[in-house]
Amino acid sequence: MKSPAPVTGAEKRIHLRFDKIFSVVLGSELYGETIAVARNISAGGMLVQSSDILPLGSVVTVHFQIGDSDDEIVARAEVKHHLCLNFAGAGGVEPLSARGMGLRFIDFDENLPLSLPGSRILH
Repeated sequence: MKSPAPVTGAEKRIHLRFDKIFSVVLGSELYGETIAVARNISAGGMLVQSSDILPLGSVVTVHFQIGDSDDEIVARAEVKHHLCLNFAGAGGVEPLSARGMGLRFIDFDENLPLSLPGSRILH
């Protein structure tokens, strides 16, 4: 008896993805700070697009700004993947590329307030 063929194209991620684009600050003791574009965030990690790609296994702090305040959420994450995205530029004439890193969250700053003011919009 043959075993069933593997399902192709099936979603294998264990966390729901939040498909939103926003800026974050990445900090590293060895490599300093850089601004990155966060994409595709989940409870387990996220993709960040950045001109500065850190080595696999690097541990970074991710600083998420909260709207119009000086508050932030800080997470520690490990660089798990490197990505190079190739795409066509305006008019499809000139090829462009962007680089990114897949980050896996390790932990979050536990010194955060337990509740945020109700007037703040978090999306």
